[in-house]
Amino acid sequence: MDLESLVAGFFVSSVGYVLFSYGRKLSRIPQMCGGLILMVFPYFVPSVPWMLVIAGVLSTLIWVGVKMGF
Repeated sequence: MDLESLVAGFFVSSVGYVLFSYGRKLSRIPQMCGGLILMVFPYFVPSVPWMLVIAGVLSTLIWVGVKMGF
């Protein structure tokens, strides 16, 4: 683990925490699940570029899911 991966993991996990809290407050399953995934997956991805790509894809999927009415 290097400093860059720790900072990127902290940033992605922080976004996941905010999304999870928002979903829990409004009882929204997509935001809660997406936030939980965003909080956990940085522990398993050692590369910063891959971490950011995966976070971007997950965020886009959550956004599309919400726009579709899930």
